[in-house]
Parts: sequence; structure tokens; C-alpha cells
Amino acid sequence: MVRVPKLTRAEIAQAARNPLLYIAERWTPSPRTVRRAAMSAVVMAVVIVVTGGAVRLTGSGLGCPTWPKCTDESLTATSAMGIHGAIEFGNRMLTYVLCAAVGWAIITARSAQPWRRSLTRLGWAQFWVVMGNAVLGGIVVLVGLNPYTVAAHFLLSTALLTVAVVTWQRAREGDAEPRPLVGKAVSQLTWLLVTAAGLLIAVGTVVTGAGRHAGDSSEVHRIPLDWKMIAQLHADLAWAVVALTVALWFVLKAVDAPVGPLRRTRDLFLVLMAQGVIGYVQYFTDTPEILVGLHMLGSCLVWIAVVRVLLSLRERPVATAPVPAPSAQTPEPAAAG
Repeated sequence: MVRVPKLTRAEIAQAARNPLLYIAERWTPSPRTVRRAAMSAVVMAVVIVVTGGAVRLTGSGLGCPTWPKCTDESLTATSAMGIHGAIEFGNRMLTYVLCAAVGWAIITARSAQPWRRSLTRLGWAQFWVVMGNAVLGGIVVLVGLNPYTVAAHFLLSTALLTVAVVTWQRAREGDAEPRPLVGKAVSQLTWLLVTAAGLLIAVGTVVTGAGRHAGDSSEVHRIPLDWKMIAQLHADLAWAVVALTVALWFVLKAVDAPVGPLRRTRDLFLVLMAQGVIGYVQYFTDTPEILVGLHMLGSCLVWIAVVRVLLSLRERPVATAPVPAPSAQTPEPAAAG
């Protein structure tokens, strides 16, 4: 049996006023725990995208026809709503798991010693993005899966993934000023790659909004564009991202860059190749649901790889306090005989 400590009224009041400070004064996580907490937020950010795609691909987008309740009379899905209600409500419940992962990242960042304010702020940034996206998800339901709101919902999920990856990377670094590992020209090429990848993902949401998977069996408004034309533009952008990745790799080799940026660029190339295979197969097989779901997972992995390439171009050493020099009065240690 674990003995539960008795709390005084003052301690209870302190915990109520500032629970994070109360925890931080009584528990110090290891750096490994902080990194794992940050990684759990990254994993859940990917999971929520994939499960959200499963909602759309199974036609369960309006399984719960209203929000924040599942129906006008019930907070949860009922047996009469069938599998679609269970899928949609299950995805809503996963938002709480995502909040728990982000909350765990915030708690560990706040409790770490020394306290890293920047890391805590990144955790809170994730929390507010999750809250904003939850509200936007409710709006998606209330407007009957309007494709423009669905696209915004996915893009905001990508923003969450970006902050989560940055938080995880910062948890593995120090708080010293960032020190570039490559020259300005390489950095500019990388930013061009990031911009192209962002456009690739944005156009991908238009492909989804104009495509055949509307998210529900009822009549759902689609983006009035030629799906094949948008898909071709999406493929062209994908090849542009691949070309920029290859160019960046050759430039990094030419300037004898550190191994970190080279490895991250290689990883991005491999993820792009796998994503491209899935994309072309799903296009020529009339976009089967399982491949579309894998393609959505791949889009998350591509963006993670892109962000990691960008972050690998600099380093943040752990800031260490200077060691004071020995005073004149301090006797020198005797030499060994």
C-alpha cells in the first residue's frame, strides 16, 4: 500500500492557484522523461490526423450530426447510430488523449530543472492549437462537411504537428543561441524546399476536397474543380519537392556539411519516394480507402521529415555556467611524487 500524503489547506490552495508550480516544486523529471513526453505529443498529433482520415474514408463524417453533443439529445453516440456514430464519436474522444499527451509534455517541461521557459511555451502553443482545431472540427460538422473547412481542419493539424516536432527537437537541445551549421545559400535552398512542401500539402487538401471521398453518404458539397487537373498539379509539386531534396543533398555534400543535415535530407528523400509510390498507385486504382489513409499518414511523415531537415541546419548547445577560476589564496595541489 502506498501512503497518501496529507495535504494542508495552504498546500491545497497553492495547488489550486498554480498546479504546474505545485508539481514542479515536488517532482523533477529526467531529461529522458521530458523527451518522451514531447514525443508522445508528436505521435498523438499523427494519430489524430490518421483517425480523422478514417472518419472521412468510412463515410462517418456526420456520424454525430451535431456538436458539441453527438445528437441534440445525447452527448455520446447511441446504438441506433450504428458504426458511423461510433467511429465519429471515437475520433472525438481521441482529442482528449491528444490533450493528455500535450498536457504531459507541458507538465514535464515546467517541472524540469533548470526550468526552460521556451520549452513550456511551446507546450502551451500545442494546447491552444488543439483547442482551436477542436472548435474548427465542430464547425466542420455544423456546416455539413464543407470541403473548405475540412481543408482548414487538416492544415491546422499540420500546424500542430509542426509545433510538436519543434518541441521534441528543443527537448533534445540546450537553450544557448542557435548556431548555424551551413551557409546562407544552403539555408535559403532549404526554406525553398519547406515552402514547396507546404504548397504540396495545401494542394493535397484541394485534391481531397474535389475528390470522391466526401466524408458522408449524404450529398456533400465538393470543391468545383477538375479533380484530375488538381491531382496533376499535386504530382508536379511532389516532383518539385523531390528535385529540391536531391539538390539540397548534393549541395550539402559539396560544402562538406555535418552529418546531421545529410542524414535528415536522406530520410526526407526516402519518405518522399514511399509517399510517391502510394500516391501514384491510389491514383491509378481509383483511390481505394486504405491507400488514401496510408497517403494521409505519409503526408504527416513527409512534413515531419521536412521540419527535421530545417531544424538540422543549426545547433543549440547546452548553456553551461562558467567555472570560476581558482583564487590567488587557493593553494595549488601538491605534485605527485
